[in-house]
Amino acid sequence: MSKTKVLVVDKELPFRKLLEIGLSSYGYEVTTRSNAKEGIATVIQQKPSIILMDVDLETQLDGLDVCRELRKWNKTPIIMLTEQAEKSIRLAALNFGADDYVIKPFDMDELEARIRAILRRSAQETIPSFNQRISIHDLVIDLVTRQVTLAGEDVHLTPKEYELLRILISHPGRVLTFHMLLEGVWGKLDTPKPTHNIHVLINNIRKKLKDDFATSHTSHYIYSEPGIGYRFSNM
Repeated sequence: MSKTKVLVVDKELPFRKLLEIGLSSYGYEVTTRSNAKEGIATVIQQKPSIILMDVDLETQLDGLDVCRELRKWNKTPIIMLTEQAEKSIRLAALNFGADDYVIKPFDMDELEARIRAILRRSAQETIPSFNQRISIHDLVIDLVTRQVTLAGEDVHLTPKEYELLRILISHPGRVLTFHMLLEGVWGKLDTPKPTHNIHVLINNIRKKLKDDFATSHTSHYIYSEPGIGYRFSNM
């Protein structure tokens, strides 16, 4: 059985060595590169299963540029690595097509868990769905009939609530930014709508799914990423 290929693109040799040793211990086949040009060439030549890429590559193309360019022709999952915790960096990474981001320094076990989650989701997305039914816990959404049920009971959503839920549940475990969600529900607009519109829809959906964190302090389905957006459970 072939090993899962991981490509690490980072300017710092010690960090590349750390990831190579750490991820190899989990059974991954790890290739490391130091700059954007070598990283892109390796994507073409070796077709890795997932890419870990530093935001700041200190070359003409930084990690965000590479992510944006790759997304024009390649769907390989990408985790951005950054020493910067600023919201603007995280938002840019996600809006440019990254699947996740990790802030340095990080725990190797957590990084590997994120890799597994993304690879699992990526594998699910490549399998064609013939019945077009998505289920998680007690929630079932039929993409053909647009019917939503919770524990066998119908859940009545407005058209925009349904569209937002459909987008979230179609990308389990992935952080979707407010920008992504606004465009998904309303399409491309000349004047962007405020994020408050998404908050209102999310609150309505949570109440109808009995997933209202504000009152129960638990969440089974929709999780908030403060200042960034939302993600749907992948369990």
